[in-house]
Amino acid sequence: MPSWDSAAADDLWTEACGKDRWLGTTEDLGQEIRRVSDARLWQFRMAARKSLVDYTRQRLAHHFAASGAPPETVEEAAHLFDPDVLILGFARRFATYKRPNLLLHDPERLLRLLTNPQRPVQLVLAGKAHPADAQGQALIQQWIHFVRTTQARRHAIFLSDYDMLLTEHLVQGVDVWLNTPRRPWEACGTSGMKVLVNGGINLSVLDGWWAEACAPEVGWALGDGREHGEDPAWDAAEAAALYDLLEREVIPEFYTRDDKGIPTAWVARMRESMARLTPRFSANRTVREYTGQHYLPAAAAYRARAADKGAIGMKMAAWRRDLEHNWAALRFGEAKVETRDGQCVFEIEVLLNGLDPDAVRVELYADGVHGGSPERQEMKLVRQLDGAPGGCLYSAAVSTTRPPGDYTARVIPHRDGVAVPLEAAQIQWQR
Repeated sequence: MPSWDSAAADDLWTEACGKDRWLGTTEDLGQEIRRVSDARLWQFRMAARKSLVDYTRQRLAHHFAASGAPPETVEEAAHLFDPDVLILGFARRFATYKRPNLLLHDPERLLRLLTNPQRPVQLVLAGKAHPADAQGQALIQQWIHFVRTTQARRHAIFLSDYDMLLTEHLVQGVDVWLNTPRRPWEACGTSGMKVLVNGGINLSVLDGWWAEACAPEVGWALGDGREHGEDPAWDAAEAAALYDLLEREVIPEFYTRDDKGIPTAWVARMRESMARLTPRFSANRTVREYTGQHYLPAAAAYRARAADKGAIGMKMAAWRRDLEHNWAALRFGEAKVETRDGQCVFEIEVLLNGLDPDAVRVELYADGVHGGSPERQEMKLVRQLDGAPGGCLYSAAVSTTRPPGDYTARVIPHRDGVAVPLEAAQIQWQR
């Protein structure tokens, strides 16, 4: 987190949560941020926006001077943008699946949005395309052409030489971070996470991390959360939805002020985004969870297996050899299903043929409903069967809310302390 928060953000979080806030657990940080006043949060955001405007002016003026532009062009760059006007930011690698030009789908509508005299908007863009990606480079050229040849010149800027320093200033200063990928191609979207600590608000397609994080109280969602391929009609529909969202919700909320000049609804959204999402979507939390849930348990398991000259480990190895030797002979026998006392009772014969019943788990499996998790019900060993090699009768009862045909019996390896299927991937389904 300290890699991306601004000095002003560090001061704000220090006031609310203490200097060592990222060094321990972060579960209580949200409650502390929620106590920060509207006035303090808005003062913080105004300072962040002014800092970005100052940096943008300097960087653009330097670029023009270095490229030999006329003095009046350099002077104009030093006065671009207004620190009191809403700033949207978009910066990333320019690739077609990221749809960096979705906002440019209707240039005239975008121009009207940017130059509205009552509620103007400023747009800062940055990014690079792969040297071999001609389509990505063409997308950049479209933006540069729009900025240079329309009235958007004083409202939109494309900053060249995209690097981490520029990214740092953008995520610290923008009011809204835009992300418009074609679902499901967004791997994660960490740039949107970086604005959280700085009070920026996300407006993004429901993909990557935003599909998990988005809620009405913390930001805005674009699209329906489904996959539509590369359908141009859907791109057009989402572009129109993006304009609508900006015109009807985002921009009015920023400019609707109380008698103290504070946009209270905007500040409430900003506060909740900072409180709810910043601790959760951070490397601090990620490293703690990996350590607590994976690395330390793995180290403890290793010590247990290595103890007494690897006694437990040798037993596990013998168990795996036994599985590999006998698994192919495992068979299902007769199966019965009947209804008793409002439950479906399954009784299934399994011919283990040399396998120890304790070495396996027999269970009923059903696919999840409406995208939910699969249902797994362990079957209990009722008795061993006479006259059958390794024959065992297993039973389990499930609710009648689902048809019996939804369930299939299966056998998988089982042993305490072993990760299945990572360490033993055998599986046998009932035919």
